[in-house]
Amino acid sequence: MESPRILLLFSGKRKSGKDFLTENLLKILGTEKCEIVRISEPIKSFWAKDKNLNLKELLSDGPYKELHRKEMIVWSEEQRAKDYGIFCRKAMQQVTKPICIVSDIRRKTDILWFQENYPSQMLRVRVECSDSTRTSRGWKFQSGIDDAESECDLDNYSKWDHIINNDQAGKSVEEILSPLLQSTDF
Repeated sequence: MESPRILLLFSGKRKSGKDFLTENLLKILGTEKCEIVRISEPIKSFWAKDKNLNLKELLSDGPYKELHRKEMIVWSEEQRAKDYGIFCRKAMQQVTKPICIVSDIRRKTDILWFQENYPSQMLRVRVECSDSTRTSRGWKFQSGIDDAESECDLDNYSKWDHIINNDQAGKSVEEILSPLLQSTDF
């Protein structure tokens, strides 16, 4: 396992634009030195294999994933109860570049695992936007999902290194990411 020089931990609610921002950050920084890993990927890989589902569709941001989200959350919580770092560890086994973006930090235990394993490399980034912006991106409140730990555990977390407002009111992605890009030695 390669140890990244910089580890960017992105967190935010469903439809806040985490994937959009992290994909654009990857383009800005360049794939020769930067990569994205997702904690959800090992979860979805197991789920797809076990349930004979389409992994590519589970990894997407579409309705197919939403059909299976609730069951995947329940199963993954059971696994985390046994070993809170199980999915973080598995995701990080793929890292080969000096800059690593983790696009889906969802729990305090995720941050704890990274703090224990990469204390000097990590920057915690929270992506925020209004519920009306999320709704315009296709979000609709779902009981058992939007009020679950996977969506709410970091709501009162306060140790963010950067908070990005992603309402995008006429701003370019470069403008939105500018404070992060200017404050970090990439």
